[in-house]
Amino acid sequence: MYQLENYVAGKWVRGAEAGQILYNAITAEPLASASTVGLDFKLITDYARNVGNPNLRKITFHQRGNMLKALALHLRKHLPRFYELSYKTGATKADSWVDIEGGIGNLFANASLRRKFPDDVICIDGESHNLSKNNTFMGTHILSPKEGVAIHINAFNFPVWGMLEKIAVNLLAGMPAIVKPATVTSYLTEAVVKEIIASKILPEGALQLICGSAGDLLNHVNSQDVVTFTGSASTGLMLKQNKHIQENNVPFNMEADSLNCIVLGQEVTPETPEWEIFIKEIRKEMTLKAGQRCTGIRRIFVPENKLEEVWKAIGASLSQTVIGNPLNEKVRMGSLAGETQRSEVKTQIQKLLASSQIVYGSLDSIQVVDADSQKGAFMSPILLMNTKPFEAKEAHEVEAFGPVSTIMPYKNSDEAIALSKLGKGSLVSTIVTADYKEARHYVIGAATHHGRILILNNECAKENTGHGSPLPLLVHGGPGRAGGGEEMGGIRGVKHYLQRTALQGSPTTITEITNVFQQNAKGKDPGKHPFKKYFEELQIGDQIVTDKRVITADNIDRFADLSGDHFYAHIKTTDFTGTMFEQQVAHGYFIMSIAAGLFVDSYEKNPVLLNYGIDELRFTKPVYPGAEIHIRFTCKEKLPNDKRIIEKPEDFKRGDDIDKGIVKWLVEMIDETNEITGVATILTMVQRRS
Repeated sequence: MYQLENYVAGKWVRGAEAGQILYNAITAEPLASASTVGLDFKLITDYARNVGNPNLRKITFHQRGNMLKALALHLRKHLPRFYELSYKTGATKADSWVDIEGGIGNLFANASLRRKFPDDVICIDGESHNLSKNNTFMGTHILSPKEGVAIHINAFNFPVWGMLEKIAVNLLAGMPAIVKPATVTSYLTEAVVKEIIASKILPEGALQLICGSAGDLLNHVNSQDVVTFTGSASTGLMLKQNKHIQENNVPFNMEADSLNCIVLGQEVTPETPEWEIFIKEIRKEMTLKAGQRCTGIRRIFVPENKLEEVWKAIGASLSQTVIGNPLNEKVRMGSLAGETQRSEVKTQIQKLLASSQIVYGSLDSIQVVDADSQKGAFMSPILLMNTKPFEAKEAHEVEAFGPVSTIMPYKNSDEAIALSKLGKGSLVSTIVTADYKEARHYVIGAATHHGRILILNNECAKENTGHGSPLPLLVHGGPGRAGGGEEMGGIRGVKHYLQRTALQGSPTTITEITNVFQQNAKGKDPGKHPFKKYFEELQIGDQIVTDKRVITADNIDRFADLSGDHFYAHIKTTDFTGTMFEQQVAHGYFIMSIAAGLFVDSYEKNPVLLNYGIDELRFTKPVYPGAEIHIRFTCKEKLPNDKRIIEKPEDFKRGDDIDKGIVKWLVEMIDETNEITGVATILTMVQRRS
C-alpha cells in the first residue's frame, strides 16, 4: 500500500511506521497510509524560519504576487489528476470544483492584491502624520513580514481549498508555511503539494507538508510565528491552550465549525421569487459536499405561520437530489469523507432528537446510484424540526457536520435576531428578503454575532456566490463559537502575517526608508524634466518647482463658461456676506488644471504614456484673483504594471506590447505667500526603457 510522503526540510520523506490507513469514501477500499513518526518537528520549524523565511522576505510584494499567479497557472494544468483523487473523498464534480478550482482561484485573487502594495519588502500602513511645527519631525506606520512560520492545521472537508486559501495569504505577506491537513483526505493535499514543489516556483523552504499527526509541532512555536486552525471548536480550544502558544503570545486564528443560520423574511410567500431562492439555497447548502462545510446552514428560521409549508417545500426539493457515486453524471450528492464522519454525524443527530423530530430523511435507509450504501459513507439529507427553539437549546448547541439542518419558527424580526444569536457566534448568516427595512433591521441587530451576512433576494440571486462561499477579498471568520478569528479579507488578511511598527524621524529619513516620498522631505534634482525619464530612471524624490502663473478674474470667468460650473462663489458679482469667501474664488479644478499646465512637459513625445488618475485631491486654501501660483512636483512612488496575459490574438489591445509602470506624483499647489492651496497625488503610466 502506498504510504504518503511528508515534504519537510526540502525533502520528501515517509514516516517510520505505516501509520493511519486512508480509505476511498465511496468503496471503502484502502488507498494509502499516512504517518509522521520519526519526524523532527523542531528541525522542520527551524528550517522554515532559517531558510524559507529569508528567501521570501528578500523578494517584494509584487514578486510574491506574481509567484502566486504563476503557481495558479501551473496547477490549472493538472486538474484531471486532482479531480480523479477528489472523487475518492466522496466529492461530486461540483464539490471538487469548489475545492480545487476555488482554491486555485484564491491564488489568483491574492496575486492581484500585489497592486495594493508597493514593489518593496515593507509597506506603509495608513496615513503619515506631521509631528512638528517646522515640518522636520513626522511619524508613520510600516508593516514588515514576521520572521517566523505560518502553521496551518486544516479540516478534512476541503483538502485543496483549505490549504491554498491560507498559504496564498502568508506567502504574499512574505512568511513560509507548514501545512498539516486532516489525515483522512491528505492524499489529495499531498498530490497538489507534489505539483507545487515540482514546479520550483516557490523559493526553498516556503512550503512544507505534514501528512499525519502534528506530534509536538506546536511545542516549537515562538513569538514570530502564526498558527491557524480550521475544525471543531473543542479541538481548536485544546490547541489554543498549548503553553508555548500562550507563553510566546503566538497569534492563533481559529475558524471553528459553527451553527450558521438562514432566515426567511416575513413577507416572503410562495408567490414571490424569494421563496424559491430560499428553498434552493437550503438544498444546495445541505447537499454540497454532503453538508460537510464549516459554513453550512445548520439552523433555518421561518415565520411561524409558514413553518409547515416551508419544511414540506424543502423536503420536496431534497427528494430530487440523486445520491451515489460521484463519477455518475446523474449524481448530485456524494458521500461523507469516511465512515468515521458518518458515525459522528449520526451521534450528533441523536442529541438533536432530544428536542426535534425528523421531518425529511432517514438515519437507516438511503437509495444510492452506482454504489453500495453500506460500504460507502453515504447518508440521507436530514431535515429536523424544533417547534420550541427558545426552550429546547440543542439546535443552538449541537452541530451535526453533515447534510443536517433544523427548521424552527419565529414570531417577528426581533425573535429571528434573538434566535440567530443563540448559536453564540457563527461564520455566516443569510436573510432572504426583498424588504430593505427588514434587511437593515436584521443586519444591525444580528451583525455582532456573525462574521458575514448575506442579504439574498431576486436582485442578486443570479450572480450571488451563496451562503456558504467565503471570498478571498472579504474576511472569513466569526465571533464566539466560530473561533473569534478572521482569514483572507484582502489586505486585512495579509496583515495577519505582518508586524506593524510605528516609525518616527525626519520626512527625508522616512522617505529613504520607505521608498515613498513624504511631504516636507528634501527633493532631488532630477537633472532633466521627470517626464523625459523612463520608469527605471526615475528616482523617488525627483522634484521640480515650476514657473509661476497669476490667476485673473478673466481666467475664472472663462473656466466657468468652459466647464459650465457657475457656482455662486466663482461669480464676481456675488454678495459674499455670510459666505466662506472674501471675493470671487477660483475653481479648485481650475487650479488643478493650471497645475498640469505648469508641470507637464508637453512639446514632444516622452516616456509618459498617459494620465492614470488622481488620488487624494484636496483644496486647502481659497485662490483669489491676483494670486500667483506655482507647483512643487515630486516623484512619490513607483509601482510595476505587469503585462496582461493574452490568450487569444483578438484580446490584444493597443499598448499591450509596451512595458510600463505606474508612477505616483505629489502635486503641491503653492501661492505667493508660500502656503499650499491644494495637494494631490496624480498617477501616470510611464514606459520602461527595456
